[in-house]
Amino acid sequence: MSRKEKLELKLKEMSITENELHKSGKKLIAGVDEVGRGPLAGPVYAACVVLPKDFDVLGVNDSKKLSEKKRIELDKLIREKALAYGIGIVDNDIIDEINILNATKLAMMHAIEDANDDLIENRDRGIEHILIDALVLDDVDIKQTGIVKGDSKSVSIAAASIVAKVARDDYMIEQSRIYPYYSFESNKGYGTKEHYEGLDEHGITPIHRKTFLKKYFKENGYGI
Repeated sequence: MSRKEKLELKLKEMSITENELHKSGKKLIAGVDEVGRGPLAGPVYAACVVLPKDFDVLGVNDSKKLSEKKRIELDKLIREKALAYGIGIVDNDIIDEINILNATKLAMMHAIEDANDDLIENRDRGIEHILIDALVLDDVDIKQTGIVKGDSKSVSIAAASIVAKVARDDYMIEQSRIYPYYSFESNKGYGTKEHYEGLDEHGITPIHRKTFLKKYFKENGYGI
């Protein structure tokens, strides 16, 4: 089997849930995923992507399984071909206030609202079904299906994971120019050796999540 044939098979496998929904009469199916739950710094991002029934971009997969170059390439194609997409962002201060799980859900809701508004404005109808990686959102009044490891099983969720990842990475690269001592351009806010060295030498920045650093503060004799 050639590489192209393998990618075509993967796309077919990842489109099973969407195709079943299309057969049931649903036309506007959204995939939702987040990125940035684990970092010590920066916001959590979520994306909501509504793909056309004939979406044929090969290589879409869980963003964590793709190289940075491939994610950027696919992000452009997904945005071009999507019927609609939205991005939700919840910053570190809100994460500290409401916890990361609630912040993740809030970012997802913002992303869904953004994509849904786009659909209603341009197509006179909104999202009919939502596929979400692992979660179900109680405050969203649209039929949903939570899929465990959905970013590897649903093309719509995988597309959302790519859009969210590229958008958040771009933000963290921008922040690395403002705060150059933490290697945000490479670690994207995760707790690498270089990141902790930056904390040791320069302290926290305005984009750090204080609730994620309680252990670090305690070990180093700081308060929060």
